[in-house]
Amino acid sequence: MNTNLILSKLIFMFACVRAYRRKVSLQTLFQCSVRCQSEGNLLKLKERGFIQDVFPAETIDKAGSMLGSTSQSIYAGFDPTADSLHVGNLLVLVGLLHAQRAGHQPIALVGGATGLIGDPSGRKTERQQLETTTVQRNVDSIKQQIETIFSNHQRLFWNKSGKLKPVLVVNNADWYRQYSFVDFMANVGRHFRMGAMLSRTSVQSRLTSESGMSFTEFSYQLFQAYDWLHLLRQHNCRFQLGGSDQMGNIMSGQELISRTEAKDVFGLTLPLITNEEGDKFGKSAGNAVWLSAERTSPYAMYQFFVRTPDSEVEKLLRLLTFLSVQTIEQTMARHRRTPELWEAQKLLAAELTKLVHGEEGLQQAMAISQALYSGDLSALQQLEVKDVAQSFGGAPLCEMLPEPGMTVLDVALRARCFPTQTDAERIIRAGGFSINLKKAKNPAEVLSPSVHILSNKVSLLRVGKRNYYIVKWLI
Repeated sequence: MNTNLILSKLIFMFACVRAYRRKVSLQTLFQCSVRCQSEGNLLKLKERGFIQDVFPAETIDKAGSMLGSTSQSIYAGFDPTADSLHVGNLLVLVGLLHAQRAGHQPIALVGGATGLIGDPSGRKTERQQLETTTVQRNVDSIKQQIETIFSNHQRLFWNKSGKLKPVLVVNNADWYRQYSFVDFMANVGRHFRMGAMLSRTSVQSRLTSESGMSFTEFSYQLFQAYDWLHLLRQHNCRFQLGGSDQMGNIMSGQELISRTEAKDVFGLTLPLITNEEGDKFGKSAGNAVWLSAERTSPYAMYQFFVRTPDSEVEKLLRLLTFLSVQTIEQTMARHRRTPELWEAQKLLAAELTKLVHGEEGLQQAMAISQALYSGDLSALQQLEVKDVAQSFGGAPLCEMLPEPGMTVLDVALRARCFPTQTDAERIIRAGGFSINLKKAKNPAEVLSPSVHILSNKVSLLRVGKRNYYIVKWLI
């Protein structure tokens, strides 16, 4: 497949659907079809389901022609509401990487200014306001994270001779510092119409909610719109990429540009990925799976993707990896024959852990996984205490002083593995408690340093199959 045309082919797929609905002339559709089909196999891209919508719809063939014939600048925005992105941001990052692979200039905008305002899209309440110094630290951290991911991609996933255009990471605080509020409202605000702004889904859902919507959040769409205008003027950026929940903000940007510039611009939205409960991808139960190794270890990320349900794994392989459709289909065929091997999930976990954390992070994650599976603790003994805790998804960590005669029950209770002593004794005797992956069935067993404490002065406690607790011994 010719990767230089990945986006244009995807766009043509949606042109076919829209052409049918809108009765676009067969001649126009045929011309677009000949152009796209002559440049590669449309079917392979159609099956990935990568692009959800294109805006404006009536210029879809022109967008495809531009992406297929000349190098374009394509940007996506990230608000620095934390010091790390999470796996829910991966699809947009992969979208920028696909643009880069196709010969385009990827631009990642980190919102040092808009992060102080807060995007209301998809939220039921207003974000807590962050301090300026906190936002700046977050901007610096996310910028480094994005650059690392692009570097990992080029080293580990790009095997062609063509040179990739390096990602350009920009901070919108750099241009808003030079804009007074009065000038912004006079020069930018005048181009917006209240009817259109009020009609946005993100606005409508909040206006009817109990908490309502502040003017600060309401103004967010002005700033994201101007971001695109600024990037158009400075970098000739004609394309914006974002999740489907960003369509309202993308429309605002296109409308602003249509009133100020004589250039066509286009928005490409990607499908929002949710889990089986309908929660945003990577944020189940309010616990985000972060791209930062300090927040979520490579092992914890690897295990998150290994636990992907069978019903979701093929979709995620198509959306989040650079594997060919043929490779994915072959993997899924084997997986359906022997689902107990988790081949598809392991492939997904390996590809994404390597993209985010590099080869070293993947090797660490797989070493720990193998250690736990086989009962070999050598990999764990080489880790620092904080790394052990992170490797088990932020398992509770407590410090203890060893005492003569300390028993298995004493350790379990001090580590708060059980709510009561009765529960502890019952579950331990039933074989539901382990120390360093070995079952401890006798609550009265006295701890032995050579058996119960690893060489890095750590004990790994487990209740059931997945509830881990870390003990750091002060010796």
